[in-house]
Amino acid sequence: MKIKINGNVDKDRQGVLTVVGAGPGDPELITLKAIHALHSADVVLYDALVNEELLAYAPKHCEKIFVGKRKGCYTYQQAQINELIIDRAKSLKHVVRLKGGDPFIFGRGAEEIDEAQKHGIETAVVPGISSALAVPAYQGIPLTKRGAAESFWVITGTTKSHKLSGDVQLAAQSNATVVILMGMSKLSEIVSIFAAQNKANMPVAVIQNGTTIHEKFGIGTIDSIEHIVEDKNLSSPAIIVIGEVVAQRSFLSVKDRFLQNVQAEVYHDSNVRSW
Repeated sequence: MKIKINGNVDKDRQGVLTVVGAGPGDPELITLKAIHALHSADVVLYDALVNEELLAYAPKHCEKIFVGKRKGCYTYQQAQINELIIDRAKSLKHVVRLKGGDPFIFGRGAEEIDEAQKHGIETAVVPGISSALAVPAYQGIPLTKRGAAESFWVITGTTKSHKLSGDVQLAAQSNATVVILMGMSKLSEIVSIFAAQNKANMPVAVIQNGTTIHEKFGIGTIDSIEHIVEDKNLSSPAIIVIGEVVAQRSFLSVKDRFLQNVQAEVYHDSNVRSW
């Protein structure tokens, strides 16, 4: 495959890598552009948080390789994933790197594109619906609302050094809604940070497996959320939403007209103000 760069043909460029956002879990929350990319894929490398129903959009001849992490174990390290991308793309194949949510939000999408470009591989990206936005929305939680929250933070709970992001400390000092991804293992530390800012009564939601048929949901406060998580056995993958907007959650009488068999398990702390 040859492409033009600045009007000239670069014969060294081979194959195509398209980094695609698969959305937050509900298989209908994927974009048309993402489906078109899958239709033309020769190889799909997909992560653990990708709904495997989406693989049906790829052709029958397409090679499908799971490269995600399950139960704390990596099937492939990042360097090995990069090697797979480069190897398949240099065989003049269209490689779709399918990632949960949006690939540019804690998804290493930019890193994989950078690595592919070093090897002369043509690249593209298809944005996805991030769980940071969609999962709260499915439970009627607005991240912004007049009179309650003028902005929101989206923060990783676990950095490259396996520590809690220092931005949580800054976010706790603001009036913004705070959404924390990959933070369940750091919940105690998060709670302590917000409690130190005199926010023990701040509403909190923990949503596990959001937008899927396995969704579970717990509402509490900074002071009570750890007990609720333990009592209801909430665990990863989950997002944590902290802010006044949690107490102003809208009741969605028809959650999904097309998937009405989806029943989320909802747990509510009576100490949180009624919405």
